[in-house]
Amino acid sequence: MTHSVAQYTIIGGFHAVLAVLEDGSDQPFEIWLSDSRNDERARRVMALAREREIPVSQRPRSDLDLRAPELRHQGVLAMLPERKFQGEDALELPATPQRLLLALDGVQDPHNLGACLRTAEAAGVDAVIIPRDRSATLTAVTRKAAAGAAERVPVIAVTNLARTLERLKELGYWLTGLAGEGEQTLFEADLTGPLVLVMGAEGEGLRRLTREACDRLVRIPMEGKTESLNVSVAAAVCLYEAYRQRHPAPAAGARR
Repeated sequence: MTHSVAQYTIIGGFHAVLAVLEDGSDQPFEIWLSDSRNDERARRVMALAREREIPVSQRPRSDLDLRAPELRHQGVLAMLPERKFQGEDALELPATPQRLLLALDGVQDPHNLGACLRTAEAAGVDAVIIPRDRSATLTAVTRKAAAGAAERVPVIAVTNLARTLERLKELGYWLTGLAGEGEQTLFEADLTGPLVLVMGAEGEGLRRLTREACDRLVRIPMEGKTESLNVSVAAAVCLYEAYRQRHPAPAAGARR
């Protein structure tokens, strides 16, 4: 079978490739493995590929460098069908108390998007929402930075983020945006219940219509001279404060 460039994407790195093999919905149609790799992770890739009848081509590392010059591939590449975003109808779900969504308002750097996806998966986020335009997408760099999380967290690309946020409010979600001028600090805000955490783009922050769609704005308290955090770091701080509030520690003296 032949695949045109428009039909597939290349991912690299053992975390990303193993994640696709283990639980990705889209399986690779070919894997390239450096002929200098014979360690446990390389053997795991070979074994999983054999189980799934995916051809593995062992090649000089220079071949992998030429095939994916922008990737730190660690000696493994997987070619797989280009991942499709989930449709907006995936958001038409009841706003149960456990539901947690992350909305990214135009994050441009694929490394930042990948890092946000990685934290979102670790913190139990149900879906990540991004604008269809003016945003990083699920490139090979994004998926490498996500270390497998891009294959496990639903990513929903929407045509109009502000309109989508208004719809989520109608469904019963509480929208909390991160902004330096927020009246409350993140740690003062109640982050329980059906929640959408809304993060702005690098440098620009939240756009006006996105900001206006939020029910409230909160800020991360900052000491020293640093004015702001990288968006992926800020997302991690916010998501884990939400996680902490949603998973309270057992009371002192309680049995484990």
